[in-house]
Amino acid sequence: MRTEVPNARLRSLAVLLLALVSLAGGRVAAQPSPAPAVLSRAQAIRQDAAVYASQHQVSLSEAVRRLRIQESSVAATNRIAAEFSERLAGISIEHAPEYRIVVLLTGAGPVPDQTLHAGGSKVPVVFRTGARATHAEAIAALRRHLIDLRSELPGARGAGYDQRTGEIVLLVRSADAEKFGVEAIRARAEQVGGVPVRVEINDLRESNMAVMGGGLVDGINPADGRRYRCTTAFVVTDGTRDALTTAAHCPDELVYRDVGADATSLPFIEQFGLGYQDVQINLAPGPQPPLFYSDRKAGSIRKLATWRNVASTRAGDFVCHWGETSGYSCAEVQLTDYAPPGTLCGGPCEPTWVTVPGPSCMAGDSGGPVFIGTTAFGIAKGINRTQSGACNFYYYMSTDYLPTPWRLATAPARDRHPPN
Repeated sequence: MRTEVPNARLRSLAVLLLALVSLAGGRVAAQPSPAPAVLSRAQAIRQDAAVYASQHQVSLSEAVRRLRIQESSVAATNRIAAEFSERLAGISIEHAPEYRIVVLLTGAGPVPDQTLHAGGSKVPVVFRTGARATHAEAIAALRRHLIDLRSELPGARGAGYDQRTGEIVLLVRSADAEKFGVEAIRARAEQVGGVPVRVEINDLRESNMAVMGGGLVDGINPADGRRYRCTTAFVVTDGTRDALTTAAHCPDELVYRDVGADATSLPFIEQFGLGYQDVQINLAPGPQPPLFYSDRKAGSIRKLATWRNVASTRAGDFVCHWGETSGYSCAEVQLTDYAPPGTLCGGPCEPTWVTVPGPSCMAGDSGGPVFIGTTAFGIAKGINRTQSGACNFYYYMSTDYLPTPWRLATAPARDRHPPN
């Protein structure tokens, strides 16, 4: 059942979205008319499916079918994860040569393949065995040994978990790989951690996405007096107030100014930026419907319906991202349980972040929404780049980690609990 937003409230949100969520150039009319259209769930999926179809070279109808399966199969893969919890190394989505779900298990005991009915379609579930460690064991080792072992491994590195292969993926700089040797690093990491490790060379040019000055401003950094922009993600509520989320490393007091110098303030409430969180809450001017831009430049507005828990996020899930600098893009989840290098989390980062290989991500995208259809996945934090500045991947904070008592405003039930 959908809840329609009255035109007056929709016009109010249009001003708010254009003046606060868009964070890019363009005049905001005092009383926009007509009110912008909000995409239905089917239209939202279709917009994302167009990108999927292009990337995977399938028809638009097939892309829509697959994205419907993706969303409808979560409950079933959660049940599989619970049933095989003592052997589970990972659950992933394969897109070729056919769309299917792959379950990776430890041990040699075979498990018959299954067929799920999801999204009005049949989808194969393939069980693979022989993984050397469970997901839980690998993440425990990552927390205990592979992040803070400064004396044993090269100091600057990132690490995450690949649910496709059941391996910890250790990112090391090319200079360290040449100095120590990739095989020596891998062998030592496996010896210390006791879990399978894959070493990938990555020069770890990582930063928060909001390091961008000039242009249209959203806030002033008191430390240097410069203006910086970010992107806001979703409307949240604590039951009495509505607010907008962005990244904690963005300026505290946010102000939008259009070409005519009109300004709308978003007063700072609180921020959380240590270890596993990078989120800031700024007060909205009054009650707001749960709308967000999926592509502001195309005028695409969506009504948030629900969200995906990080524990239910699978490698290969197709997600989209809106950033004010890089725009609208979609790609597959790459690493779950990622720990960025250095002190980008106000100190060492926890292995709680999720990486997505762009295909585009740039400074100024910080705080932007990660989603599929009308489902929220997270809030963008950081970027990993090549030496030339191209995007290797970005990573996001799951909306699981919104600070209490704040929760996503959703339609129709604004106090909805996270789905199982």
